Amino acid sequence: MISLFLLSGVTIFLFLIFQKKKIYLIKKQVIEKKQFDDEIINLQSEIKEQTLRNISWELHDNIGQMLTLAKIQLQTLEGNATLDEVKNTLGNALHEVRALTKSINPEFLKSISLFDAVDLEIKRYNRLNFIKSDLRQEGTTFKISKKIEIVLFRILQEFFTNTIKHAQAKELLVTFKFDEDNLTIVAKENGIGFNLKNLKNNGIGIFNIQKRGKLINAEINIESEIGAGSKLTINYKKQEI
Repeated sequence: MISLFLLSGVTIFLFLIFQKKKIYLIKKQVIEKKQFDDEIINLQSEIKEQTLRNISWELHDNIGQMLTLAKIQLQTLEGNATLDEVKNTLGNALHEVRALTKSINPEFLKSISLFDAVDLEIKRYNRLNFIKSDLRQEGTTFKISKKIEIVLFRILQEFFTNTIKHAQAKELLVTFKFDEDNLTIVAKENGIGFNLKNLKNNGIGIFNIQKRGKLINAEINIESEIGAGSKLTINYKKQEI
C-alpha cells in the first residue's frame, strides 16, 4: 500500500515536472516566434528606408541628369544637337523611371524570388555605374519562405551598401550555390579591405549581418584583408520556421 502510494506520488511529481517543462517550452516558442516576427517587421522597414535612399540617388544622380541633358539639347537644337539625340536621352530617362518604379513596387518584390530581387540590385548597380557587378547561380533552386528571403536579402543589401560606401571596390561578384536543401551565397568584392580586429567603420554592419544570420540559423563567415577586398559567405540549410 505504501509502495503504491509512493509510486503514485512519484508519478504525479514527474507529471507535474513534465507539464511545467512543456508549458515553459510552449511559452519559449511563442516568445521566439514573436521576436522573429518583430525582427522581420524591422527588416522590412529597413529595406523600405534603403529603397527610399536609392530613389533619392537615382532621381538626383541619374534621371535628373538625363532630363537636364535633354533640356540642354532642346535649347541647343538649332546647334549641334539633333532631334534623335534628344529622343534617345528622353527614352533612356523613361527606361530608368520604369525600372525604378518596378524596383519600389512592394507587390512586385513579393512576387519574385530572392535571386531575382538580388538580380534587380545588381542590374541597378551596373546601370548607375556604382560598381561593376555580376550575379551567378549554380545548382537547382528550391523554395524558401518569404520571411527567410527577407532576412537574406537584407544581409546582402547591408554588404552591398558597405561595399559601395567604404570598400572603394571596382568589382562585385555574387554567387548562389544550391545543393539539395543547402544554399550557399558568396558575395566578394575587390576593394581596399579592412582589419577584422579594427571595426570602427564596419563594426555595426558586420554585427547586424551576424545577428540576422543567427535569426534564421544561417552560418555567416566574413573574410577581409587589407588590400585584398572582402568576402561574405552565407550557408543556409532549408528549414521551416
